[in-house]
Parts: sequence; structure tokens; C-alpha cells
Amino acid sequence: MTHGQFITIEGGEGSGKSTQISLLCDALTSIGTVVLRTREPGGSPGAEEIRDLLVNGGVDRWDAMTETLLHFAARRDHLVKTVWPALEGGSWVISDRFSDSTTAYQGYGHGLGPELVGAFYDAVVGDFRPDLTLILDIPVEEGLRRAGSRNGGEDRYERMDISFHERIRQAFLDIAKCNADRCVVMDASSGIEGVQSAIRKEISNRFGTVFP
Repeated sequence: MTHGQFITIEGGEGSGKSTQISLLCDALTSIGTVVLRTREPGGSPGAEEIRDLLVNGGVDRWDAMTETLLHFAARRDHLVKTVWPALEGGSWVISDRFSDSTTAYQGYGHGLGPELVGAFYDAVVGDFRPDLTLILDIPVEEGLRRAGSRNGGEDRYERMDISFHERIRQAFLDIAKCNADRCVVMDASSGIEGVQSAIRKEISNRFGTVFP
């Protein structure tokens, strides 16, 4: 049985991840690829319960260590219950966020440090890594403006100060530089169609996928 591909989409608030994931999943499905769309935190019943603790409430609800532990608890359940079974069954899994977000948000944004986040990753996840990570990069103020127009709740992180979001943006760029074998930075301000075209081109080059 063919093992599926695990693709993660990362980026700051308002970078357009949800839109691009929807388009990508539709495109892959149209060519006969079995796709599972998921998200972090979340993606399994237990992880979705933890998500509510993380994305709602006051900005100072948790300290950096507590947030990180909650994210990894959710991640472990997500992997065990959702991601690993789907990949073993041959499905492609497209995830809105994964561990790079924890490194960026808690490691850099909250100052816990990427080394400690990495140690948690090794203990909880092990050697498993995404096959491809697409990082949607956008200026912070533009991203927050987009995010603020959604009015969809789950805005705890969006309400954190702008310096926090600037650290996150730089963190994602640093992560991409240090993991160039799996990470590709996309200019998320280039328009929906332009970003989607770049994503499909990267996937075609990486996996030999032929889109119509």
C-alpha cells in the first residue's frame, strides 16, 4: 500500500492558509488523490477540546510553558488518532499548522526558546516530519487586518501585541532557512490565484503530481 504525503501549511495570522488549503484539497481530489484535511491544534476529538482552551479566552490565560504542553498534548492525540492512520492508509494529509507553529508562537513569540520546543517534539513526536511545509509569508499589519475582518471568534492570538506577531513572522523565516529541505516560503500577499499556482507548482516539482 502506498504511504500518503504529509503537507503542512504554516504562517502568521491572516496569511490565507484556510483559503489555500481548500483550493489545494479540491485540486488534489480532482485528480483522484485521496485527501484528508485537518488542523492544529485540533484534528481529533480530544485535540479539538484542547483547541478551545488555546484559541479562546484572555491573552494571558496561559504562560508559555503551559501553552506548549497543551499544544503537544493535542498534537499527540491528533497524530495517533488522525494523521498516522490516514497516511498509513495511503491518504494525503494536508494540515493547517503543525509543529513549526509551536516553535514560532511559543518558542519565539512567547520566548520559551526553540530548543525546548524541539526537545518536546523529540519526546512526543519522535522522528516523524512533514514531507513538505509551505510557509505563507505576509507583512504583519496586513495579516492582522485580514484576520480582524473575519469576525469568526477564536481570536486569542490575534489580540496579542504586534511585537509578538513580528517575532512570529521572523521565526517562520528562520525555520524555513534552517529546514530548506522541507520548507518553502510563499509570498501570501501576491493574490489568491498567484499563491495557489505557486503551491501547485511546488507540489508538482516535489511529488510529480500533475494538475490539469
